[in-house]
Amino acid sequence: MFDFRKIQLSDRERVNACLAVSDLRGCEYCFANNCAWQRLNDTVICFHDDFYICMAFSGGEPYFVFPSGVRKDAQGKEKLIKLFAELEKFVSAQCHKLVICSVLEEDLPWLKEVYGSRISVKHERSSSDYIYNAKDLIELSGKKYHGKRNHIRRFMENEWSFDIMNENDIDEAVLFTTEFYNRTGNSTGSNAIEQYAIHFFLMNMEQLGLTCGILRSSGRTVGITIGERLNSNTFVVHIEKALSEVNGAYPMLCNQLAKAGASQLSYINREEDMGIEGLRKSKLSYHPVFLLDKYTVCFD
Repeated sequence: MFDFRKIQLSDRERVNACLAVSDLRGCEYCFANNCAWQRLNDTVICFHDDFYICMAFSGGEPYFVFPSGVRKDAQGKEKLIKLFAELEKFVSAQCHKLVICSVLEEDLPWLKEVYGSRISVKHERSSSDYIYNAKDLIELSGKKYHGKRNHIRRFMENEWSFDIMNENDIDEAVLFTTEFYNRTGNSTGSNAIEQYAIHFFLMNMEQLGLTCGILRSSGRTVGITIGERLNSNTFVVHIEKALSEVNGAYPMLCNQLAKAGASQLSYINREEDMGIEGLRKSKLSYHPVFLLDKYTVCFD
């Protein structure tokens, strides 16, 4: 019924076709992320009828990312209801409950209407994506961005450059990220997986359609950033790493990638904060226009 397997680079065209139909704005709905982070929760994928489906595991329990491949009109919802019935049968045969994550608030009313008390809903603030007006991060105008502009001016006091990476920059970027993680002294499993993800992005940036930038100051690398167009109107920032002791490096990275990747788009998704206090404070300091809240729905 369902033929789940590891995702491959050769899946890109088919995956992107499904993602384009649904046109979702969550950071989990891009091919590059699905490839690069598949080790984090042992993610596997499946193509089933019109759908592209991702299944991952938490504590040995399977869960599914809300499937893409249909629009959320009446016909699409009928197809989703049929799919959920099939997925529930699939997981119940293995003594598991059906769990769907990345459910948007707009989907909760019709899901509750169809399934009633059979489903329970949970929201985790740490999984909400930060969505910004692209124009705001490009122009950094107004009083609310006064501090960011000051830091950027300080950064520009030294000779600097921001370049879109090509193959000649990859070794420099890999060396920078290696030294960046060595400086933190953090050797957790998730940190190692993030290093793998960055390496995967850099080694396959052309095949993945990524925009990768490298920031230099006074002749040395001080930051790298990686993003891509996510859907019809949104750019997503996957990676942003800079030397914290270099004043203005982080806001400069943010501003320069926004200019390079999102000048023709309406929004920028800077992904979730994972419940990390410092990261949450940083993302809020750029004044998101809204948070894209996501819910987990469990079928009891």
